[in-house]
Amino acid sequence: MTHQLVSIGWMLLALVLSASIGLERQIRGKSAGIRTQAIVGLTACLMMLISKYGFSDILIDGITRYDPSRVASQIVSGIGFLGAGIILTRHGAIRGLTTAATIWETAAIGMACGAGLWWLALAGTALHFIVIALLTPLVQFILMRTHGHKVTLSVHYTPGHGVLSTLLTQVSALGWSVSGVSTRTDSAHHTSTARFTASTRQDLSRSMLVTTLADLDGVAGVDITEEDDE
Repeated sequence: MTHQLVSIGWMLLALVLSASIGLERQIRGKSAGIRTQAIVGLTACLMMLISKYGFSDILIDGITRYDPSRVASQIVSGIGFLGAGIILTRHGAIRGLTTAATIWETAAIGMACGAGLWWLALAGTALHFIVIALLTPLVQFILMRTHGHKVTLSVHYTPGHGVLSTLLTQVSALGWSVSGVSTRTDSAHHTSTARFTASTRQDLSRSMLVTTLADLDGVAGVDITEEDDE
């Protein structure tokens, strides 16, 4: 009975640690939140426990042998398919890499719990939050200094009257550089959408950029997307 309770304890630990990582992702508005991460960690732990103890009733000393690491290796292989489904490529930008990496990380934490290596599971979870809390702003600072800050804008407007020219001029006047301009016209609704990238090496307000463009005559709406890989 003690052995069963210990195994359940490992599963609960995997669930809590995985859910904490999922909470961090969900707070940031990323995919693969609490439920996904918790299930991944719990399942990885369960598979490890099955690999360790699930075949004890068919083993015969000196006759039947098996390698428990085989199940662990299949967890590593299988989790790649789930992570790949999170990575998106849109308009040349790759998104979801960090979240996909956390899926892999959560599986490893669950495996550590299943193997009884609770100190590795705790350390891995703690290091995750250190990386997110410290390295994320550091990377953003370095990128700002070297490549500048980039956002992708989609502006919906009524075609005609030089609206597109006016809004691009306004973006430049606010200190942003414009590149990759593309337009699409919806004849049925008599509207057009301009999509472009705005970049700057200054610490400029994105909200001011959106508000200024939204107030222009003929502009129906503005969508902004931060350039990141999370």
